[in-house]
Amino acid sequence: MSAEFRAEPPKAQRSAVGNVLFAGAVIVALAAMVGGAFAAVAGLLEPLSGLAPEDGEHALIVGCVGLGGVGLGVPVILFGTGSRSGVGDAGRKILGLLVFAVYLLVVAVVFAQLGYALPRDLTTTVAVFAVGFSWMPLVMVPWERLGLGRFVPRAVSRKAE
Repeated sequence: MSAEFRAEPPKAQRSAVGNVLFAGAVIVALAAMVGGAFAAVAGLLEPLSGLAPEDGEHALIVGCVGLGGVGLGVPVILFGTGSRSGVGDAGRKILGLLVFAVYLLVVAVVFAQLGYALPRDLTTTVAVFAVGFSWMPLVMVPWERLGLGRFVPRAVSRKAE
């Protein structure tokens, strides 16, 4: 009786075409994020600049850049849902993404107010961390107890399954 035991599963072989397609998808995703960030800054900085002092405008720019990155979620949701789950599920996910984008802008405006008390560079540094980690309180909300467990992805809530 000879039984072979493999400690590691066999490595998956990728074809050259698969590698090129993956690289192309990454480039398109990054280009969409950068383009969305520039579009959000160009379109929203002027109307929002009246809400913050001059030393807090960089915090608004950080929020607009984050908003542009969040905008990439719309095509991902549309391609990901496809015909499997229908328009209602995709609409709820896009609505949730829109709510998160508004939340992100509110966080940016709130931290832009630090420009009244702090110099521009320090306000920008604080805003980068505040906007970058603003999703963390959303992870800590008990979505299941609010009856929203099935709408929250498994990456956010393990009990949503």
